[in-house]
Amino acid sequence: MTIAPSLLSSSSSVSRLLPRFPNSARLNAPASRSRALTVVAASVTDLSSVDSTTIAVLGGGSVAALATIVSLTDPERRRKLQAEEVGGGDKEVVREYFNSTGFERWRKIYGETDEVNRVQKDIRIGHAKTVEKTMLMLTEEGSLAGVTVCDAGCGTGLLSIPLAKEGAIVSASDISAAMVAEAEMKAKQQLASENLPKFEVNDLESLSGKYNTVVCLDVLIHYPQNKADGMIAHLASLAEKRVILSFAPKTFYYDILKRIGELFPGPSKATRAYLHSEADVENALRKVGWRISKRGLITTQFYFSRLIEAVPM
Repeated sequence: MTIAPSLLSSSSSVSRLLPRFPNSARLNAPASRSRALTVVAASVTDLSSVDSTTIAVLGGGSVAALATIVSLTDPERRRKLQAEEVGGGDKEVVREYFNSTGFERWRKIYGETDEVNRVQKDIRIGHAKTVEKTMLMLTEEGSLAGVTVCDAGCGTGLLSIPLAKEGAIVSASDISAAMVAEAEMKAKQQLASENLPKFEVNDLESLSGKYNTVVCLDVLIHYPQNKADGMIAHLASLAEKRVILSFAPKTFYYDILKRIGELFPGPSKATRAYLHSEADVENALRKVGWRISKRGLITTQFYFSRLIEAVPM
């Protein structure tokens, strides 16, 4: 859809924005539980505000203690309240956020301005790596000239524009009108008129047409697995040869940290963050006759994304 959101502020794209913990550190860190909870809460609930915060390394005991606290919370209640505020579910929450405060925040993160903190810059780098690896997947089998590509959740055009520069015929869409307007403006600045992508404001489930390739980067984080299954199936129905997806992978540690973040909702949080297991995504593709042919993993300190390419069985 749009952009790689912070996992715990659940803003539009990304996949992935929790700190990595080395295996050896997970079990042996001596940090106290109370200090770990304080720092993790500051670190993962609102990543835009932790420019100089040191990320705590959780020991096994700390994780167990935090898991116990998480088990007593009700993050779904806060999610329902968020939806009620905008009069709808996940889709309405995402649309509202990325047409308002989310747009301003992520336009900066995915732009070129220096007005970003250390964490935001790290997220920018991580998403750029995802775009770069996606372009490598798309070009390693030959030229993109004349190839039809659907960029579902185009955000500010970070993938659409490079695709068009390679000669692809690009259809780009996003649920956010503000994002689409920004992407279209940037495309006109960088591309000849005959190479411009076709931009439209649309959600994933309403897209139509047939394309050689369908790409959807850092969008599934906004939707729970049951909805993501339908979206994946719909995206596959639009593709003839391949589908490329990126998503925030679900693991024990990342799931616990995400839920800890929900204990400390910041004022900027307006969307929800959902992690997805690779097995669930693979199963959703298999159900509609597709199989994963390539896999990649993109990580920085605050960005964590699984990238896959699927082809028909």
